[in-house]
Amino acid sequence: MRLDDYIEELEPDEEAQRRRLAKEKSYEITDHLEEFEQNFERALSGDSLVGSTAPSIFVGRSNYPDIPVGVLSPVGDENAAEEYVTDGNWYQEGYDIPDVLQRRTGLLNSNKRANVDSPSIASRLTPNVHDAWDGFVGVQREVAIADRPVDLEIGLDDTPDLGLDAGTDVATPRGPRANARNAELRENPYVPKPIKKTLEDDDWQAQGAMTYLYRRGFDVYDINSILSAGALGETEQRRLVPTRWSITAVDDTVGQFLRGRIRNAPSVDEVQVWANEYMGNRYWVILAPGNWEFELVEMKAPGSIWNPDPEGDTWMASASEGFDGRSSYVEETAGAYYAARLAALEHLESIGRQAKCLVLREVSDDYWAPVGVWQVRESVRNAFDGEYGEAETFHDAVAEVATQLPVSHARLRRKSELAAGLQSNLSAFSARD
Repeated sequence: MRLDDYIEELEPDEEAQRRRLAKEKSYEITDHLEEFEQNFERALSGDSLVGSTAPSIFVGRSNYPDIPVGVLSPVGDENAAEEYVTDGNWYQEGYDIPDVLQRRTGLLNSNKRANVDSPSIASRLTPNVHDAWDGFVGVQREVAIADRPVDLEIGLDDTPDLGLDAGTDVATPRGPRANARNAELRENPYVPKPIKKTLEDDDWQAQGAMTYLYRRGFDVYDINSILSAGALGETEQRRLVPTRWSITAVDDTVGQFLRGRIRNAPSVDEVQVWANEYMGNRYWVILAPGNWEFELVEMKAPGSIWNPDPEGDTWMASASEGFDGRSSYVEETAGAYYAARLAALEHLESIGRQAKCLVLREVSDDYWAPVGVWQVRESVRNAFDGEYGEAETFHDAVAEVATQLPVSHARLRRKSELAAGLQSNLSAFSARD
């Protein structure tokens, strides 16, 4: 399909008005916190939550290396625990911002402090993390490596703090928190064989173990929980890893693996433009013939939570890499870069091609609360479904897409290294050559 026809046929986001309405009625989140408090009181037996079901874990980063570690469990909706796990299903179900916040307000983070190397900060003589299969850290690890939510009994030291941490553009928001005294398993969780293999190999570096699990069908969501729990890597090197860090580490590691897989693949033979829109974010993905290069350019609207001045200009950030990847961590676009790159590489690896790839992310003021970098990953992953637009050259594609952006074509070219570099050699990307 010609690119101009493709853009003309793109339907406006039907969810935008509902998201705007949800923003105006965000007091509903307070109602869900009140409902949580009622469910919590019913579930409490003495000072313990009996029959709690934990689908996932959380590892914080405050006061590193003595950090908060927690198990996350829905209160009052234990039978639907899997629906509270952050993964690609949230996109497939069409969750919007209130949906995510509602699940976070119903998910109790029972946590206590632990050292990244040792499960107890009270004594440095306690076993290292790789030996910890008892106590709170051990139970947390069992939750992380299990193939389904785990039934627990959690002893609490106090009542929950009924606040909502809005989270970041990397990690999902977090709901109520309570200090845990202990946690005990009420069942023997099933651990898949590939995870057992990575646990039992004392000399397997974390990067190799991650890519092994990915090749065995585990998504990055599963792998980052296992990494957070200190269950990957050479035995003496295993550490508890804050969730925010593990998300980016796994996206980066798996992305590097996929980049290696397409290194010698033939190039795509046409300029393609793909688009997707989700939660007030719009994504444009431009693939052009040539060896692998990648760039993410973000544009954040004035009046949004990252660019609060309603009278200001659109805020822009970018990061890029060449054929051999990057040698330093991305600062400007942070976790969104690695998530978008992973999604693009997954598509290229699936078709056995490589390409130069430019991802443009528009963040509108409809994106009124961060829900985590998962929505970047899933939005770009799903951008490759359906039809795409074709352009004669990369320059033509950028110019056409720029008519739909909140910034001018000239400003985009000044910010985008990939666009600026490609435009100096347009003939290389002509469909006629």
